[in-house]
Amino acid sequence: MVSLRCKMLVKEELQKLGLDFVSIDLGTVEIPGQLTEEQKEAFGKNLKKSGLELLEDKKSILVEKIKGVIIEMIHYADEIPKTNDSDYISEKLEYDYTYLSNTFSEVKGITIQQYVIMHKIEKVKELLLYDELTLTEIAHRLHYSSVAHLSNQFKKVTGLTPSYFKELKYKREKNLENL
Repeated sequence: MVSLRCKMLVKEELQKLGLDFVSIDLGTVEIPGQLTEEQKEAFGKNLKKSGLELLEDKKSILVEKIKGVIIEMIHYADEIPKTNDSDYISEKLEYDYTYLSNTFSEVKGITIQQYVIMHKIEKVKELLLYDELTLTEIAHRLHYSSVAHLSNQFKKVTGLTPSYFKELKYKREKNLENL
């Protein structure tokens, strides 16, 4: 659960079922007392209808928290922290990074770093489509060591160069104009 919309959906579902809650946060809901099996099942079914799922496994919950911190760091923070991703994630979640990394890899089948790169590339795509920043400015904003490093990583993930990706945007727009 990452976005405000997800939190609102969870709150709505809890209210529909008449369930009290203490807090709804990044991937967790604090409920006073225990839910019955019927309440858990109903809550889980309702969440599934909205594209969410009820996690009770501690490792899965921790992985969702890791994903939330990464998404928040890359997509919603005004500026990506200048510290190492590993230090930032570890500090935010108050766990040793090795433990976080091993748990994430075990549950997701990819490393935290691969997940960070995927989200950075998504952010690069978004910024390229907005066309407000140069590639140099994007590289600087996302803390890449150089434009070449960003370009190489972009091509490795998407199969396209950033400039070709941007060119495709213009071609799509031109095709839409010609309809």
